[in-house]
Formats: sequence, structure tokens, C-alpha cells
Amino acid sequence: MFKGLAKGLLLLIITNIVIMVTFAVAMSVLQAFGIVPEGFVGYSAVSALVWGFGGAFLSLAMSRWVAKTFLGVKVIDPKSVSEYTWVVEMVHQQAKAAGLPKMPEVGIYESPELNAFATGPSKSRALVAFSSGLLRAMPREAVEGVSAHEVTHISNGDMLAMTLLQGLVNAFAIFFARIIGREVASRISDNSAVQMAAYYVIYIAAQILFMLLGSLIIAWFSRKREFRADAGSAKIAGTNKMIAALEYLKQGANMEIPDEQRIPEGAAALGISERGHSWMKAFATHPPLEARIEALRTHQR
Repeated sequence: MFKGLAKGLLLLIITNIVIMVTFAVAMSVLQAFGIVPEGFVGYSAVSALVWGFGGAFLSLAMSRWVAKTFLGVKVIDPKSVSEYTWVVEMVHQQAKAAGLPKMPEVGIYESPELNAFATGPSKSRALVAFSSGLLRAMPREAVEGVSAHEVTHISNGDMLAMTLLQGLVNAFAIFFARIIGREVASRISDNSAVQMAAYYVIYIAAQILFMLLGSLIIAWFSRKREFRADAGSAKIAGTNKMIAALEYLKQGANMEIPDEQRIPEGAAALGISERGHSWMKAFATHPPLEARIEALRTHQR
């Protein structure tokens, strides 16, 4: 888990540094040519919204392609007959029960990890992917619970909801980091070169800090939606099947899985499970499995 967390934080920092530097350079060039007057906060706010939401929506638009390209998800042809035909039929049957406007793609990726995820830009262009390890380890009744959980994510619009929240966090982080960077840098020195250097350092540091704080909100929101997806699965597939799925996930929780065989960062929040330690609960996108099982049993009583 620690390796995965370190890798995730490193990717977060690198991504944000690229975005922040590009944004800062673009604004500096525009100001140097007099296109954007210094201190034009309104333009800064609009730019922050464009960059913040633009990146989030671009990630959402590319999510299915990323899953297929980098995780190796193989989409199952619904018209062909194979050992996984039952998986496609199961997902499509549940999708109809959930009222989806179009049947999602169904795929499988090679990994011993017990996991599955939903991704895609809309309810009409979604993908549900299962790990080969999950399909081998779980009986069909438990797989039905997993599948219904992911279908519920799609029907609830969780992919779009998470993207909107991420975009909002990005925009606020960019905007306020820029304001803080300019204010602090202007008080450090009268030398323009020193101010510029200080601005970049403070801007990047503040952006990363705000993004990390924002990730606490995103994680909390994601945990709430996991309980909703579990409840939706209970309605579609049955409470006992969803509980069975979570019990199997508990058994595989301590498996050591290489990072390259895990679901991509962008789809992790809509996976069926994640690994984590108690000291990372605030950043976890999923509630503890025990809490999810108890919530289902309480509702069942």
C-alpha cells in the first residue's frame, strides 16, 4: 500500500507541477504583452476554472481508452460465445434493471487482484471491467454483487459527479495558490527576478497543499457514494450476494499486487475495493469492508 500511495502522490505532484508551471508561464506571457493586466483577478478566476475543469473532463473523456491501453482491459464481444459470455449477459441484464440508456462495454484485465471498476464519460459510454483474479476466486453469486455495485455507480452518475468535484477542487487550488503566490512573493523582495522565482516556488507548494486538502473532500464524497453503490447492488442483485462479494474481498485484502496490475488511478474511486491502512482512512476512497458489510446487514434487518 505504501508503494502505491507514494507512487500516487508522486504522480499527483508531477501532474500539478506541469499544470501549474504551464498556467503560470501562460499568464506571465499574456501579462508581458499587455493582453492581461496585472492583478486582473477575474481573468485569473476564469483561467483557473478552464484549467481545473478542463483537466478533469479530459481525464474522464479518456478514461475508457486509458483502461484499455494501460491496464490491458480486453472488451468482450457481446455477440461472440466464450467462457465469459455469462459475464456480459449478467452485466447487461443488471444494466437494463438499472435503466441505463445503453449497455456498457464489459471487459476483463489480467491481474490476481480481486477488483472490478466502472469508468467512462457518461451512462451511455461506460465500461465495466473485472480482474481475472476476481472471476477465478469468486463464485458467480458474489460476482453478481460486484457487477451490480459497478452498474449502480454508472446509473447514479458517479463518474460525472466525481469529475465535477475534482474539477472544482482543481479550480479553487489553482486560483488561490496563484493569489497567495503573488501576494507573498511581492512582500519578499523588490527585485523582479527574485519575486518571479519566489512566486513559482510558493505557487507550486500552495497548489500541492490545496490539492491534498481537496483530496480529503473527494475521498469523503467517494466513501459516501460507495455505501450508495452497495445499497444499489443489494436492490439489483440481492443483499446476500453483495455481502458475499465483500466477504470475499476481505479474504483477498492482504494480497501483494504489483502496481502495474492494479486499476488505474482515475478509476480507483469507482472500483469495488481498495487497500489501505488505518492511518490513511481520511484519504481512502472506500469505507472499511467491515463497515460496508454492517451497513448492508443493518438495512437487511
